Amino acid sequence: MHDKYLTVSAITRYLKSRFDLDENLQVVFLKGEISNFKYHSSGHFYFSLKDEGSKINAVMFRSNASKILFKPVDGMKVLVTGRISVYEASGNYQIYVDEMVEDGVGNLYVAFEELKKKLSKEGLFDNEHKKKIPKIPKRIGIITAPTGAAIRDIITTIKRRFPNAQTILFPTLVQGDKAKDDIALNIKKAENYGLDVLIVGRGGGSIEDLWAFNEEVVARAIYECQIPIISAVGHEIDFTIADFVADLRAPTPTAAAELAVPNMADLKSHINNLAIRLNESIVKKINYQKLYLDSVKNSFVIKNPMVLFDNKKQKLDVMADKINDLILKKVNDKKEKIRLIKKSYIITNPNIIYKDKQVFLKNIIDKLELLNPLNILGRGYSITYLDSNMIKSVKKISEGDLISVRVSDGFIKAIVNEVKEEKYGK
Repeated sequence: MHDKYLTVSAITRYLKSRFDLDENLQVVFLKGEISNFKYHSSGHFYFSLKDEGSKINAVMFRSNASKILFKPVDGMKVLVTGRISVYEASGNYQIYVDEMVEDGVGNLYVAFEELKKKLSKEGLFDNEHKKKIPKIPKRIGIITAPTGAAIRDIITTIKRRFPNAQTILFPTLVQGDKAKDDIALNIKKAENYGLDVLIVGRGGGSIEDLWAFNEEVVARAIYECQIPIISAVGHEIDFTIADFVADLRAPTPTAAAELAVPNMADLKSHINNLAIRLNESIVKKINYQKLYLDSVKNSFVIKNPMVLFDNKKQKLDVMADKINDLILKKVNDKKEKIRLIKKSYIITNPNIIYKDKQVFLKNIIDKLELLNPLNILGRGYSITYLDSNMIKSVKKISEGDLISVRVSDGFIKAIVNEVKEEKYGK
C-alpha cells in the first residue's frame, strides 16, 4: 500500500529532471531588481530577482561573477541570462546566471558582444597583427579631446618622463553621434605626420560616454593604421573594442603616456651603468692583453729564437730523407720491371710467336676454302637462278621460265620445258 507514495527527494529529482530537459528553460533572459544580495567569500553571488508581482532566487558562480564590471547592490535593476533549474536541497526553482548587465545598457552590451565576436572571427584581435611600440619615440601623436583631464595627464606625463619627445595633438570628438567618424578620420590623418606612436583615447565615463570607441569604423581605422597605436580609453575596468584591436592597451591615459615613452631618469641611469660596464670591460681587456704580451715576451721561443730554426732544420732533413727514399724506391721498381720484361717469353722467343701466327692463319684459310661455294661447284654441283634469285623449290618456277644455271666454270641459260615435283623416299 505504501509503494505508491514517493519520497520528497524523489519528486524533487523528478521535477529537476523535467526542468533540465525543457529547452525553453536552458537559455532564459530575465530583467528585474536585485534584492537580498550576498557576495560569498567563495566568490559566488547569491541574490533574488523581483518585480511588482514575483520573485525568483538566483546564483552566479565565481567563474562568471568575476567578469562583472560593476558592483551589484540591492535595488539595482539588471538584465540576466541563465538557465532555470531546481535546487534539490530546498526544492526551490532558481536561475543560474551566466551573464548580468545593468538595465539601460543591456542593448549596448549585446551590440558590444556581437561586434566583438565578429571582429575576433575576422582576426582583427590576433597578436600576429600587433605592431611593436618603439622604445624611444621621437614624435608622438595624441587623438583625444583638446580639453579635459586626459590630454593634460598625457602631456604632463610625457614631458616629465621624456621631454625630448615631440607631441602632436589631433583635437577629436570623443563622445556623441559624430565622435566615431571624427576619431576614424583623425587616425587616418595622423599617418601623414611621420609619427612613431599614436595614443588614442579619452577619460572615464559611462558605457554610453565611451561608446564611440566600440564602433566598427573606429576598430577598422585602428587595424588599418600603419602607426603603432596605444589605446587609452576610460579607467582600468573599462574595456572597449578599440582596446582589443590596438597594438597595446593602457588602463588609463596616464598609463598610455608611460607606455609610450621611457623615463629619462631611467635612461640616464641605464647609460651610466653601461658606461661603467664598458670602462670595466676595457680595463679588463687591456690588463688581459698586457698579461698576454708579458707571457709572449717571456716565452722560450722569443728568448731563444734559434731553437725554432733548429727544429725547422731538423724537420727539413727528415723530409729530405723521406723524399730521397721515395725516389730511390721508384727507380728500383722501374729497374725491376724492365728486367722482367727483358726476360719475358715474347722478348726471348720472337720467332716462335711468328710461327704460331702462321699456323693460325693457315687454319683460317683452310676453313674458308672448305666453306667456299665455288669449290662445291667443282665437284659437279650447280646453282640455279631465276631473275637473280636462287631457286630452292620447283614451286618457285613455271614452264617457259628463263633460268640460269651456275656451274664451276660459267653459266648455262635454259628454258623450262617441264616442272615436276618429287617426294623423297617415294
